Amino acid sequence: MSRKNILEIILGVLVISFVFPPYTYAYLDPGTGSYIIQLLVAGLLGAAFVIKTQWNHIVQFFKGLFGKESDDQQHEA
Repeated sequence: MSRKNILEIILGVLVISFVFPPYTYAYLDPGTGSYIIQLLVAGLLGAAFVIKTQWNHIVQFFKGLFGKESDDQQHEA
């Protein structure tokens, strides 16, 4: 085995040992679930706000994509 292979094996073992520890002493208090829900709601409301404010740009973008094909097909017919 070459030195590079040995280093790759050692690095792999270290990564696996950090990603999958044998014991995890973690505690999630009840406020954590509430915080996660707040993040999801804020993300959805933020996305809705962006879509609302940029709706005309979105519609024009898709009209530009699909409008050109239909114009070309009408001229060919």
